[in-house]
Amino acid sequence: MARIAGVDLPSNKRVEVALTYIFGIGRSRAHEIIKESDVDPNTRVHNLTDDEIARLRGIIEKSYKIEGELRTETSMNIKRLIDIGSYRGLRHRKGLPLRGQRTRTNARTRKGKKKTVAGRKK
Repeated sequence: MARIAGVDLPSNKRVEVALTYIFGIGRSRAHEIIKESDVDPNTRVHNLTDDEIARLRGIIEKSYKIEGELRTETSMNIKRLIDIGSYRGLRHRKGLPLRGQRTRTNARTRKGKKKTVAGRKK
């Protein structure tokens, strides 16, 4: 099992897919990394040589912001929005969707479980 950036890559998957287990690396970025490191994308992780793993690790650490560093930057960006009191910051603080989605219906993922409000008596 290969370990890159503190993440154990699943050994039975193709390298191209296994790299996506690292936070901050998706399919397109994994493809770029593989092309740059000159590794066959169809190779399974358990078939990689130590040299190939070292090349992948070197390229990832040199060129990309991933895992803890990326999570920290993302949370700092959100904290900055909240601190300056921007519209997006207020939406983050209230736990509502912030990119213009409707909230009268839907938005359950962001708002959480329904809180029933009693109907008013007439």
